[in-house]
Amino acid sequence: MRETIIPVGIDTLSIYASPFALDLMSLARARSVDPEKYLSGLGQHYMGVPAPDEDIVTMGAAAAVEALRGIDIQSIEMVLFATESGIDQSKSAGIYVHDLLGLPQRCRVVELKQACYSATAALQLALPFLTMYPDKKILLIASDIARYGFNTPGESSQGCGAVAMVLSAYPRIVAFEPEYGVVTENVMDFWRPNYSDAAFVEGKYSSRLYLHLLEKTWQQYHALSQRVLSDHDYFCYHASVPRLVEKAHQHLLKVNGLDKLSSSLLTEQIEASLHYGRQMGNSYTASLYVGLASLLDLIEQDMQGKRIGFYSYGSGCVAEFFSGVVQSGYREQLNTKAHQLLFSDRTILTYPEYESFYTFLYPQDGSSMDMPIHQISGFRLAAIRDHKRIYEAL
Repeated sequence: MRETIIPVGIDTLSIYASPFALDLMSLARARSVDPEKYLSGLGQHYMGVPAPDEDIVTMGAAAAVEALRGIDIQSIEMVLFATESGIDQSKSAGIYVHDLLGLPQRCRVVELKQACYSATAALQLALPFLTMYPDKKILLIASDIARYGFNTPGESSQGCGAVAMVLSAYPRIVAFEPEYGVVTENVMDFWRPNYSDAAFVEGKYSSRLYLHLLEKTWQQYHALSQRVLSDHDYFCYHASVPRLVEKAHQHLLKVNGLDKLSSSLLTEQIEASLHYGRQMGNSYTASLYVGLASLLDLIEQDMQGKRIGFYSYGSGCVAEFFSGVVQSGYREQLNTKAHQLLFSDRTILTYPEYESFYTFLYPQDGSSMDMPIHQISGFRLAAIRDHKRIYEAL
């Protein structure tokens, strides 16, 4: 078994949720659907809805501002921007964030794509760099808008959000362990062609793959680490919808012969990690790490030394299981109050307001547009001119 000489992982962690959301009860009434189909069937209560002047850049930058508080920005050697909601086929969204935040010129910036998995890919690529250059730090941003066809079965599992993490040696929140299990398969369970603003999904097939690859990646991880399930105190999963996570954890327990455990223990291991996601909806690449923030913010007991199992899944598909250990003093680095204000201070849209936001169209023919102004936080997309996005700080 190889050992990590220098502990590496998450030094700071911040999420961003849109200040606008739709109560799924409102969507159920508009679609003449039993609300329990969403509330119980999906385990979802609200979905974040981006305003027309909000996109992956503004959300990612807003999350990053909080993650960088107290950090010497001259130590940021790299910005990794994970998304599947790219705004340009060539230029990284991270370049805009780099500029908005005034980060140093000596800085690598790149965008990563592989459905909901790419933030984990960025994380795993970053960690070896930090062992080689322990005086440097990496800013990892995951930002996405989950969008499906209007009045389609996938509509209720939309959402948006971002997470930003400063990764470092000797991290103050979570240090990751070196063992992992990873599987790639060429499948078509979810995809979005260039010509489509909305994703296509084979929902039942994707759910089966999610469970199947959870089992395979766990088996690899177990073989390498020799850890058993009881060596892990909590679990964080990519949450396309919370109900799938509940099923996945039950499946993992069954695979390990632990499906007879009490329902209260099952709930304890995953419920806190799902709370923010129930309020935001799917945030694709950010989802797994929004779950981590939710877990750390909401568990009242001291989590120092607790091991967390992570399952990352990106359709298409790549999946990975890995683990990390919560560090001493982690609570002083959390943004718990700021995160909770994101949800308590937001505006709950009426259904007509949601429809207006959803149907807003950016220019497709190269024409210019000034964006309507909404009450968003930190940064906004001000205009599109000469095929260029123009951002401003608020």
